[in-house]
Amino acid sequence: MTSLMRRHQWNLKDEQHANLMRYLADYPVLQQLYVAKQKLMRLMLLKTLKRRRAERMLPRLTRLLDQFRDSPLRALARTLTSWLEPIVAMWRFSKSNGITEGFHNKMEMISRRAYGFRNFENYRLRVLTHCGWDGIINRVQMNARPPLIG
Repeated sequence: MTSLMRRHQWNLKDEQHANLMRYLADYPVLQQLYVAKQKLMRLMLLKTLKRRRAERMLPRLTRLLDQFRDSPLRALARTLTSWLEPIVAMWRFSKSNGITEGFHNKMEMISRRAYGFRNFENYRLRVLTHCGWDGIINRVQMNARPPLIG
């Protein structure tokens, strides 16, 4: 039954959900925690809320946190309370730094494979080729000669 409790409620088949509810009926405290966890997951998975909807969701989140404070999930309630401001910011602004993290990961892998580059220019060119370089480097070269017209 614990594997069913770990899943999102919307990912359970009707039969699995019915079995889980029958099991939880014998443990009312566990059932209340399960229901609260599902509500929390629905709130945490919301993305790109407008200001008014975020303002409506915030009291629901604080009520859930109050419910968790009086349960065995006190540590979770403390953690979520300390992260309340970033959570609300996440609702309001859904920007991600995933692309930056991906490029950083590629750069680290290049460095590990090469055991460090002695020439930074070689490292820079390798990063550009691995991160989607289109073959054109837009930069001003020092001591470059102007093109001959003729």
